[in-house]
Amino acid sequence: MFELPTKYDVLVIGSGHAGIEAALAAARMGCRTAMVTQNLDTIGQMSCNPAIGGLAKGHIVREIDALGGAMGLNADATGIQFRMLNRTKGPSVRGPRAQCDKKAYQFRMKAILERTPQLDVTQATVQKILVEQGIVVGVVTDLGMTIRVRSVVITSGTFLRGLLHVGETTRPGGRMADANSGLSENLRELGLNTGRFKTGTPCRLNGRSIDFSQCEIQLGDEPPPRFSFDPETSLGGEIFTLNHTRDGKFHVEQLPCWITHTTPQTHEIIRANLHKSPLYAGRIKGTGPRYCPSIEDKVVKFSDKTAHQLFLEPEGRHTEEYYVNGISTSLPYDVQLEFLHSIPGLADAQMMRPGYAVEYDYFPPTQLLHSLESKTIRGLFFAGQVNGTSGYEEAAAQGLIAGANAALKIHERPPLIIERNEAYIGVLIDDLVTKGTEEPYRMFTSRAENRLHLRQDNADQRLTERGFENGLVGKERWNRYQEKRKLLDRIRTVSTETKIGGAPISQLLKRPGFRFEDLPPAIQSIGPAEIWGLVETEFKYEGYAARQSEQNRKMIRQQDQPIPDGLDFARIAGLRSETRQKLAAIRPTSLGHAGRISGITPSDVAIISIWLHKNILQSYASMKPIDDRD
Repeated sequence: MFELPTKYDVLVIGSGHAGIEAALAAARMGCRTAMVTQNLDTIGQMSCNPAIGGLAKGHIVREIDALGGAMGLNADATGIQFRMLNRTKGPSVRGPRAQCDKKAYQFRMKAILERTPQLDVTQATVQKILVEQGIVVGVVTDLGMTIRVRSVVITSGTFLRGLLHVGETTRPGGRMADANSGLSENLRELGLNTGRFKTGTPCRLNGRSIDFSQCEIQLGDEPPPRFSFDPETSLGGEIFTLNHTRDGKFHVEQLPCWITHTTPQTHEIIRANLHKSPLYAGRIKGTGPRYCPSIEDKVVKFSDKTAHQLFLEPEGRHTEEYYVNGISTSLPYDVQLEFLHSIPGLADAQMMRPGYAVEYDYFPPTQLLHSLESKTIRGLFFAGQVNGTSGYEEAAAQGLIAGANAALKIHERPPLIIERNEAYIGVLIDDLVTKGTEEPYRMFTSRAENRLHLRQDNADQRLTERGFENGLVGKERWNRYQEKRKLLDRIRTVSTETKIGGAPISQLLKRPGFRFEDLPPAIQSIGPAEIWGLVETEFKYEGYAARQSEQNRKMIRQQDQPIPDGLDFARIAGLRSETRQKLAAIRPTSLGHAGRISGITPSDVAIISIWLHKNILQSYASMKPIDDRD
């Protein structure tokens, strides 16, 4: 046993998306920081799909960027296809998504970490957390090295007692070709409770063996939507980029994705081999993600469907590997190959890596404060999949908050707590620490009460000031944001004070068919199109957002509204099937009780409230009053 001479303020265990943001945040805030990872070559590894963002997840990435994080910057620099999902719908539910070059994303993130001041990156496996009088004081690695620290952030992903499953074959591992970690046993000894979850990944194919003529092409958007709010830093510096600015515009040589689908034959093959699936054979005990089911689950639970859509996604610009989005599986290798060959375009597909399931320990997040610090061990923080979440974006958001709060604790400053009405990050953390989660947690826009305000395009207006106040956002970026804010204020003022045809511009912009492009060129020239677009959205949403705020206040007042005993939740139109299942199992007695159930969203509670008002309360109100004289 020997002790490392360097003492660190913050030590981060793990180098996935949560670990990266935690380490960068702590170092950015002036703490001497160490990242300890089992393998330096897998820093920032995209273990599942090679993509960042999406619906609600894209909101989180832009919030991370607004707080000074690295995920959006790195996706901009290594993306190979960019799309704005839900483009035809309202601005509040649109979400940016980037298909990334998997290896470029990973190598570039490693370079960012290595060049960050105040941050050391070390390859080792942490086996033990040292605690004295309820306070973290250090860690011990597998090589017998003791590292003295003042706080620890655990971001070990799926590696804690990880088990990999392919058919009847099971072996230890946190990811295919990577070892697992036994740290959870030490944490249990320290008094922390653990649970068991499961996730999975699809197979990867050789692109040269795919017949793309039988698939539908899916192109990226032009111009490509980027994640970072700050064009001065997103592609600058000495670290390489696949993309660049041309004439001041973001430029990407985009690669296409492709769409195909399963067939009735695919489903027959899967049904005939369900007994070989570790999930259906009972070998997997962990709870899997409801919203990202395996192909086995899809075939069984949606037996009425004759086809499921699949996306063939390139893993990089300089590889032939394709990720098959939509067929996560743990069936045996030969069965995977058989059902693949029944899919249009994949009749001769060569499987380069099989799909597999991974079972792992997690720590129920109700054991944490909103700062993501343990309630029982001071200086010990948790972030990412160890808190029961799924997804790179949810992990990165937690990592940033945990790393920032570990640093604030060192500086003896109040923790950074993001509220539900400020950001999806606030919704995420509040849901986790107050409700917990019975299955891998995934963010949806429906989880946020104020989603009309929490748009992806205004994340910097909501959070950059918080980031600057806490040392996460630097002075140069803050100054550039201040310039943007001045432009926004100027255009808002012009819109409210200038009239066209007797009506203020602000009123014209509220009209459904009116766009800022319809304004006279002289008025448009006051500011850039991006700023006009933001102001237009604010005015168009102003009334809707006010109504939503009033509904939220009303819901708070109705927390004690009783739900009749024995109510058949199947009668309530608009509820999701999984919502009905949970409500029927738990039988909440009030709206407040329903809202505290894991997986029940504010939208669900609102639907129940409206139904009760129409079908129960109004019935009582219409009854003839009782006359005491009778």
